[in-house]
Amino acid sequence: MEQSGEQLIQAIQLDVWNALHDPEVLKKCLDGCLSMERVSDHQFQAVVSAKIGPVRAKFNALIHVENLAPPDSYTLVVDVKGGVAGFGKGTADISLSSMGDTTNLTYTVKGHVGGRLAQIGSRLIVSASRKMADSFFANFAKLWAENQV
Repeated sequence: MEQSGEQLIQAIQLDVWNALHDPEVLKKCLDGCLSMERVSDHQFQAVVSAKIGPVRAKFNALIHVENLAPPDSYTLVVDVKGGVAGFGKGTADISLSSMGDTTNLTYTVKGHVGGRLAQIGSRLIVSASRKMADSFFANFAKLWAENQV
């Protein structure tokens, strides 16, 4: 599974970079996020409740931040476990570029799932992951628009 997208954020690039590394901001932006904690300089742990097709579960995610090139780009390496619901592994390449007082954020996500999640069909998984990614970045942009970051 692979997908990409972009979002314009009404903030300067360095501020966007810093917010994308703030666990409280990340928690606000990720639908169903029950917790988001920084466990080291380059690692987060999250618990997310999600429904994908007929499967509803709590997923534990370990997120490693790699290939840091502040304030321009980085890669997230994600390992997700959902118990009997299954598991997921993937990467997200995030790039930021300055456009004056606006930042263009682009992302490319690659991943795969296993277990019960893999049995519900790739089109449903792709659709759900697209919705989750789009929602995250739309929520992130909305926080800036409402001056909550």
